[in-house]
This record gives sequence, C-alpha cells and structure tokens, in this order.
Amino acid sequence: MPLHRLTQIVMGVPNVEQTAAYYRDFGLTPSSGPLDAAAPRHGGHSFSTVDGGEQLRIVRTPRRRLVELGVGADDPDDLDRVAVSLAKLGVQVERTATGVSAVDPGTELLVRVELSPRCEQRPTPPPPYNAPGIAARVQERAPGILREGPVRPRKLGHVVLGSTDQEFSQRFFQQGVGLKVSDTVPGLAAFMRCSSDHHNVLVQQAPVAFLHHTSWQVDDVDEVGRGATTMLEADPARHVWGLGRHFLGSNFFWYLKDPAGTFSEYYSDLDCIVEDALWKPGEWEGAKALWAWGPPPPPSFLAPEDLAELMTGAHAGPAK
Repeated sequence: MPLHRLTQIVMGVPNVEQTAAYYRDFGLTPSSGPLDAAAPRHGGHSFSTVDGGEQLRIVRTPRRRLVELGVGADDPDDLDRVAVSLAKLGVQVERTATGVSAVDPGTELLVRVELSPRCEQRPTPPPPYNAPGIAARVQERAPGILREGPVRPRKLGHVVLGSTDQEFSQRFFQQGVGLKVSDTVPGLAAFMRCSSDHHNVLVQQAPVAFLHHTSWQVDDVDEVGRGATTMLEADPARHVWGLGRHFLGSNFFWYLKDPAGTFSEYYSDLDCIVEDALWKPGEWEGAKALWAWGPPPPPSFLAPEDLAELMTGAHAGPAK
C-alpha cells in the first residue's frame, strides 16, 4: 500500500494546558518543551510516541475537535493520484511539493497526505504464557507484573470521527485519499486503513462533527492494564470503558477521558492485514460491532455527555 501510516494529528481543545498535562500522564513524551513554557512552538503543545515521532499537537479552539490529520505516503506519484481523486469528489485541493491537503465537510477535518518515512518498530519479544499442557514460564513470575517503568505508547493507531455526512466522508477517505475498507456497520460506520493495521480511521454518522477518540498502541495487554491503572490512580473519573477485547480489529482496549471530553484508548494485539486479497470485509451489527468480551459500553461512550453542547456550538463552524 503506497499509504503507510497516520503521521500526526492536531487536536483542538478549549483547555490546552489541562489537556496537555493529561497526555503527558498518558505516556506521550512532550516534544515542545515544558508544559508551562511561555511560548510553545506551533502555538500549542506537541507530543511524541516511541516509534512514530511527533504525532500529537494540541492547540486552542472554541470547542473540542480534530483539526488536522496527517497520512503518510511513499512517493510524489501517490500524491498526484490523491490530488486527482479528491478533485473528482468536488472538494478544494491544495497540492504542494510534499503533500496534498483537503477538507472533508462531514468531519470538518483538514486531511494532509504527506511524504514521510515509514514507521519502523523494534519488535517486542512476546512474554511467555503458560497454557494447558504448555509450561512456557517456569520458576519465575510473569514479566508483566514485574514491570515498573511508565507505559509509553509506541504509535498513534487510529482516530474515530463523527461526521454529519458519513456516506460522503467514507467516499472522501476511501475514493479520495485511498484508504481501504476493512469492515463496516451498515448505515453507521466504516473501519478504514492506510496501513496494515485493521483500521486507522473510523467515520461514524453523528449529528455534529467531532472527535470521538484517539487510540495509541502499547506492547501487550499488560501495558494496556498498567497504563489505565496508573491513569486511574491519579484520577478515577478518567475511566470510561475497559478492560475488554473488540470484535472488529480483535484488539484489547481500555478507554479513558481527557479534560476536554475526548476519549483516549490504550490498545494492543490489533488485526494485521498485509494482503488485501486475503481479507474479506464484513458487515456487522449489534454487539459484535463493538466488543467480544468485557463490560458493556456505557451510554456515555455511545453518545458522549457533551454531544448536545457540541451541537449547540456547531454553528460557529471550524475554528481557525
């Protein structure tokens, strides 16, 4: 696939300092200097992951939203293809030597497809698991319970967006940008990928354009649990949903909520699609569209508590 990863997101929030402090606690590494710096570069706070580099920038906007999304491409020819495909959808396209950008009206999101290096990840040796008839670990405790260092997300995995025109937004990402559809929930959402991950962008029908959640890869389920436990020790009100395992994507998950109201997810063990011809997208409804096991999703996950507030402020349009 000529597209290969999410490069960076720009998250807009009214409370920049509080939200930046949350993502520092979440395990992202500040890359714009101290959080109390007088003038952080880019007008906000930037954070890096272990393998993906600088992948989150937080800036001030009147309401919480995703301002920009970066998608990595290999070659200038890929940019030409994207520019032509987006123009066919009737959206305004800006082409530079290193990128193509356009706004999806359904999500109010500026998407930048840009030339960027691929994300090279150092493999994490799988921990030894004992199972019936298999003693992979003897005379020693499980490594997961002995870890003491902070949990550090390896990369940005995916974003989930609310769109006022889900059908067009899906065409924007699929036919315009070039993402592949992995699975769908008919009439509601599409799981799309720009890499070998099961999904990097999920667009769902919503009464207002908003950012539902961001998702960050960690090494394994122990890191999912350790990361969430540390976050909740600092503030139990951060809990949203978890621990569980999704059906679509198969990943372990735990969701938390940042001070702006956006959910953030630790995940591990996501489905990997290397050969498109060997993966058959499915259509799913009901519980399987959300989770395989774990507690049921709370109502606030399905309809965020500030949704009415976001709708009330929607008339202001995208913040500049």
